[in-house]
Amino acid sequence: MTAVEDPTVTTPGAVAGHPLEPLSGPEIATATEVLRTSRALTEAARFVFVTLHEPPRDAVFAWEPGDEPLPREAHIVLYQRGEGRTYEAVVSLTDRAVVSFHAVDGVQAPMMAEEFLSCEKIVQADPRWQEAMRLRGVEDFSLTMIDPWASSWTGPQDHPSIRRIARPLTWVRSAPGEHGYARPVEGLVVVVDLDAGEVLEVNDHGVVPLPEKAGNYEEPWIFEPDNVPAVEAYREDVKPIEITQPDGPSFTVDGHAVEWQKWRLRIGFTPREGLVLHQIGYAGRPIVYRASLAEMYVPYGDPAPTHRFKNVFDQGEYGVGWLANPLTLGCDCVGHIRYFDAVVNDNDGAPVTIGNAVCMHEEDAGIAWKHTDFRTNAVQVRRRRRLVISTIVTVGNYEYGYFWYLYNDGLIEYEIKLSGVISTGAIAPGETPKHGTLVAPGLYGPNHQHFFCVRLDMSVDGRANTVVEVDSAPSPPGPDNPHGNAWEVHRTVLASEAVAKRDTDAARARYWRIESAERTSALGAPTAYSLMPGSTVPPMYSPDAVYARRSGFTEHQLWVTAHDGSQRFAAGDYPAQHPGGQGLPAYGAGDRPLEGTDVVVWYTFGAHHIVRPEDWPVMPVSTVGFMLKPTGFFDGNPALDLPPTTAHCHG
Repeated sequence: MTAVEDPTVTTPGAVAGHPLEPLSGPEIATATEVLRTSRALTEAARFVFVTLHEPPRDAVFAWEPGDEPLPREAHIVLYQRGEGRTYEAVVSLTDRAVVSFHAVDGVQAPMMAEEFLSCEKIVQADPRWQEAMRLRGVEDFSLTMIDPWASSWTGPQDHPSIRRIARPLTWVRSAPGEHGYARPVEGLVVVVDLDAGEVLEVNDHGVVPLPEKAGNYEEPWIFEPDNVPAVEAYREDVKPIEITQPDGPSFTVDGHAVEWQKWRLRIGFTPREGLVLHQIGYAGRPIVYRASLAEMYVPYGDPAPTHRFKNVFDQGEYGVGWLANPLTLGCDCVGHIRYFDAVVNDNDGAPVTIGNAVCMHEEDAGIAWKHTDFRTNAVQVRRRRRLVISTIVTVGNYEYGYFWYLYNDGLIEYEIKLSGVISTGAIAPGETPKHGTLVAPGLYGPNHQHFFCVRLDMSVDGRANTVVEVDSAPSPPGPDNPHGNAWEVHRTVLASEAVAKRDTDAARARYWRIESAERTSALGAPTAYSLMPGSTVPPMYSPDAVYARRSGFTEHQLWVTAHDGSQRFAAGDYPAQHPGGQGLPAYGAGDRPLEGTDVVVWYTFGAHHIVRPEDWPVMPVSTVGFMLKPTGFFDGNPALDLPPTTAHCHG
C-alpha cells in the first residue's frame, strides 16, 4: 500500500469563507447551544442532524471571493423524546438567533446513533427474547448480535404518528470475535419501542436450526478446515505494485475547494447524504451546481417472516453520512492521497469528527486516445487520468463505496461499489430456498435489490437548461433506405414534469441530453452533457406490494423536476414508517414547465442481487453507476492537449 497524504493543505477551522463550506465543529456547537437556550430544551431533545442551511442559489451565484460573507445558518432536525415529535429549525450563526422552529407532524425522524447502538441491549434484556434463544440452544447471550433494522410499513399500526419502532433481527457468534452473520436466528422478529427503550413484541415463527459451519474471513479462523470456504494459506504470487507521484499531485486544495487540471469544484458533506459535490465546472464553465445521493433503498424479495418486512431506506431512515468509515486503516485509497474530515453531530448536539471520511487521489485510467498510421507507422497515444473522490459507509452488514470520477477529457462518472456481508437466513438441513441461494450448509442469502437515486442540480453553461430524450431507431424502408441498413436519432423534449418520468431502453440506446438554452457550440447546436445510463434493473416486487408506495421514485429511472431547494430527497424528507406517496411522485405532481429553466435531474439505478456462493463470507465488490458525458459541450476532443507520456511506458 502506498498512501501519502499531502501535509500542506488543511481543512479550515471554525469560520468559513465560502458560502458552501460545511459546518465546522464550533459552528455545530454554537447552533445547538443557541437552539437549546432559546427554546429551553431539556435532555429529552435529541439532535438528529445538524447541517449547513445552504444559502439560496442566487446569492451563491452572485458571491465572489472578497465579498462580505453571506449569513451562515444551520439546519437542525430535532426529535423531542418526551413528545414523540419531530421539529425542524434554522439557526443563524451570524446573529446567534433562531430563524425558524416548527413541528413536522405525522413523521418519524431517522433512527439516531444512540438508538442504533441501544437496540442490542434492549433486546438482550427481554425475557421473551431470551426464552426464544434458549429454544434454539443459546444460553450465552453475549454472543448474540442484534441488527437494528428499520421497521418498514406493515400496516396502520406502524403509522409514524402512533409509535416510534424498529424491528431488530438476531444473529449468534460461534465464539467471541467470529463472523456472526454465519448463524442467523431465523423466524424471530422483535418490535422495539425506541422512545420507551423496551420490547413491545417478540414474534417467534418457529425454530430453524442454527447453521453449524463457520464462515470467517479473518485470521486465525479463515484457515480452519471447517470454515466455509476453506482457505489453506494466503497467495504467495502477488508482487507489490507501488503508485508514486514524485512531483506530488496535480490537484490543489483550499479548504473544500478543489482544482485539478481544468476542473473546479467544492466538496461538501452532510450526515444524511454523506459526500456532496458543489459547483462542478470545467475551464470556467459550469456543469452541475450540486450532485448528491438522494436516497438508497434495499427491498428484499423473500416472503419469510424474518425477511418480508426488510425494505430499508438507508439514507432516509438512518443517514449514510454519520455512518462513514474513517479511512485511516487498510487500503481504501492508494497513491498520493488528500483526505477530508467530516464533522457531524452526536444526539446531544455536540460535534463529532470522522477523520479521513473523504479520500481524494488521482488514478491512471488507461488510454485517453490513440491512433497508428499504418502507412507510416507513426503512433500517437495519450494516457487518461481521473480524479477520484470517494467515501465508504458501513450500514449494518453492508458496505457501500461512493465514488465520483472526473476525467481529463471532460467526463464525469459516478460509481457505487457494494461489498460487506449479505443479510443471511437459515434454512432446515436438506431444504432448498425458493427465494434465495444456499451459500453454506443451512445458510442462504435472500433475493434482494439495491436502488440508488442521485440528484443532479444541473447548470450546463448556465442555469437555463432543457432535457431531451435521445433514441436511436431503424429508418423506415423505402427509396431513402434501399439496403435497410440506415438508422436515425429521434429527439423528445421533456417539456414538463408530467412527461419527464422516463425509463431506460437498451433497444433504443436511450440516453438524455441536458442542453444549454443559452449557448451553442461552433457547429450551432446547444452545448450539452448527456446522462448515459449504466447497468440497471426495475423493481421486482409487485406494484401492489405492501411497501410499494413507499418507493415511488423507483417506478422510473429518470425524473426531471423544476428546481426547488426544499425538494432534496427522492423518497421524501421522512420515509421512516411512512406508508408512501412522498418524494418524487409528489414533487412532479404540479407538472411545472421544464424547457429552458432551472432543472433538477434525478437518476435511479438498481443493482439486482441474486446471491452467489462466491458472495460468502464477504462479498467481492460489485459496481453500478452512470456517466455524464460531454455532448457538444466542446468543439472537438478536449483531451487533444494532453502531453505525451515519455517515462516508464515500457518495462
